[in-house]
Amino acid sequence: MGFARTCSVALVGVEGVVVEVQADLEPGVAAFTLVGLPDKSLTESRDRVRAAVVNSGAAWPQKKLTVGLSPASVPKSGSGFDLAVAAAVLGAAERIDPRVLADIVMIGELGLDGRVRPVRGVLPAVLAAADAGYEQVVVPECAAAEASLVPGVSVLGVRSLRQLIAILADEPVPDEEPDEQGRPDPLLAGLRVPGTGAATGMHGVGAAQQDHGHDLADVVGQTSARTAVEVAAAGGHHLFLEGPPGAGKTMLAERLPAILPLLGRHESLEVTAVHSVAGLLPPGQPLIDVAPYCAPHHSATMQALVGGGPGIARPGAVSLSHRGVLFLDETPEFSSRALDALRQPLEAGHVVIARSAGVVRFPAEFLMVLAANPCPCGRFSQRDDLCECPPSAIRRYQARLSGPLLDRVDLRVEVDRVTRTELTAFGARGESTATVADRVRTARERASERLAGTPWRTNSEVPGRELRSRWYAVPGAMDEAERNLERGALTARGLDRVLRVAWTVADLVGHDRPDATDVALALQLRTGVPRGVPMALGALT
Repeated sequence: MGFARTCSVALVGVEGVVVEVQADLEPGVAAFTLVGLPDKSLTESRDRVRAAVVNSGAAWPQKKLTVGLSPASVPKSGSGFDLAVAAAVLGAAERIDPRVLADIVMIGELGLDGRVRPVRGVLPAVLAAADAGYEQVVVPECAAAEASLVPGVSVLGVRSLRQLIAILADEPVPDEEPDEQGRPDPLLAGLRVPGTGAATGMHGVGAAQQDHGHDLADVVGQTSARTAVEVAAAGGHHLFLEGPPGAGKTMLAERLPAILPLLGRHESLEVTAVHSVAGLLPPGQPLIDVAPYCAPHHSATMQALVGGGPGIARPGAVSLSHRGVLFLDETPEFSSRALDALRQPLEAGHVVIARSAGVVRFPAEFLMVLAANPCPCGRFSQRDDLCECPPSAIRRYQARLSGPLLDRVDLRVEVDRVTRTELTAFGARGESTATVADRVRTARERASERLAGTPWRTNSEVPGRELRSRWYAVPGAMDEAERNLERGALTARGLDRVLRVAWTVADLVGHDRPDATDVALALQLRTGVPRGVPMALGALT
């Protein structure tokens, strides 16, 4: 009787559970039994592993073979267990010393010819292995860079099962023939689920900080909207842009990620883990250190926005924009069910998806930007009468955005129609992305120093009770905002959000505490009602 064991990782959302893969050989009729709550793709690994072992030059044991995945109560899915199953079987057959396998975590899919193919979720799987105390990990060669992002773990990248057998048996490692130059690597074909790239509207990774074709200086006019975008980036506040078509709402949203600070090491690993599970990591650049940008189409379902779907729950747009920007263009055209599903992640910072097989949790701390036309034709305005929509149609169109959702949005700005004078003026460009990004970075540093020792990083995360008790404004500065609360123009949540925005304005202009002018600007950005303060931040310093 032969027995061997090694380890792999089962992913539940972006969290991993280390699974012990055990192989037992007993005399009897040749059979291969896989137990431990496997799904369909994992059950099929029996045929993949058998073919891979034979085509790698090793003998398949002609005995009764039982492979167990422990703990048996955890559902296992995917093809990432293939490599561990093959190694455990070869260890039980004494082709490999079983003692060598016991403390190694193996992740990878096997082709019928023995090649090791990459799978989604390598980074969160290696993070789970490191948290469990494992120090050696075997992954596909093309995923070794991603696995190496985890400190304290020795990563071995292999291209075929033949190479792994030779390394573990201390034999000469065979060379694998390289793929034909100029053709895509076939090993990367299974990383992307069809449609996961284009359908999510993902910004090219790295382009947010390096795309010089999207500069804030290209936006003509729109002083109020530019100020709102800067305040949103500095404090992490949600933003609602309302205006006619062609006024620049999409331009402003596309330029917002570029003024956000670079992600820290911990944040980068969080974002990279989500994109690894979704299969959106670009080859050769596994670490995402810039704010992601996600702009789903208005036909997106609730599952596409918050995650889920048939079978294994997958991250949605709110998780793909974690630590970045979620832009919902033509927001009233989204289904009301999908929009209302955003309320929970906006408050909690994560999404919990319940399925019969278990509960999955995805991170979802994002900066939301909503964009909408004022009416179905888009030409409604208080200044002119170009709109031909009846008042009832305008009310129905604007009512598609529920009050509870808009109450969670800190900044609401009307984007005016660009005039001929502004569009044809020479030399009247606004501030560049680099200038605004420097100001945002300085404001974030001021907020970080103030919030040191707390679990919060930006002003938008601070609870209202803490703001009122520890970080209050200059005496008398909140009087006008409190009067708005008494008149019903602000809710209690809205009053707290005004104070948060006022702190962000104070950080941008260099005030130690928000004064009446900072609060007035925050009120104007929140309600859209003019307060007699200049909208340009430079005028407040």
